[in-house]
Amino acid sequence: MSARPPKAPPIPPFPGLEIREDELVWSGRFPLQRVRFTYARFDGARSPELTWELWRRGAGVAMLPYDPWSDRVALIEQFRLPVHAAGLPPIHTECVAGLLEVGEDPEAAARRESEEETGLIPDRVEKIGRFMLMQGGCDEIMHLHCGRTRLPDAAGATHGLLHEGEDIRVLLMPVERAFAMLDANEIQNATCALCLFWLRQHRARLRTEWTAE
Repeated sequence: MSARPPKAPPIPPFPGLEIREDELVWSGRFPLQRVRFTYARFDGARSPELTWELWRRGAGVAMLPYDPWSDRVALIEQFRLPVHAAGLPPIHTECVAGLLEVGEDPEAAARRESEEETGLIPDRVEKIGRFMLMQGGCDEIMHLHCGRTRLPDAAGATHGLLHEGEDIRVLLMPVERAFAMLDANEIQNATCALCLFWLRQHRARLRTEWTAE
């Protein structure tokens, strides 16, 4: 295959990196490249030639809706086939998350995903950070956010985009319950765990700053 989809550009240059072959072997929704390369080792020597498959998912976003007035968070759960294939319970507890469109602002995308997957619209957002998820084989980088949201008393109906096959259930819970799930390893999603660890560190500050307005 020779055509390059936007998500699978050629590998950019880097000092000491020698790309010997960069082949697009799959051009579906998430392209796959096979790359033969060598690189400069820390001691200055040339590495052996390596062949890696590179899965090109691009950038993603996640949002943790947090209500500082009631001290609750909104998580979601949905069926995940890869989680089932990994031997874990396939009804997976997560944060709101989705993929960035080309050129889309991460915060705007996180707000959009929150409305699509939970019906909740944060009125104030703080950036948590950006993190690689599978640095050994995938280029996906996640932009994580926490959003101030007045949560309802009950979660209501399921959410998600029908044309994408989404069937998402919203979980509203006290922050302490979410932290207990985190500590018991009941949260087995890395993005969700990172967001909750961050909230545990910043919860007191957010409750002061976000309820002062």
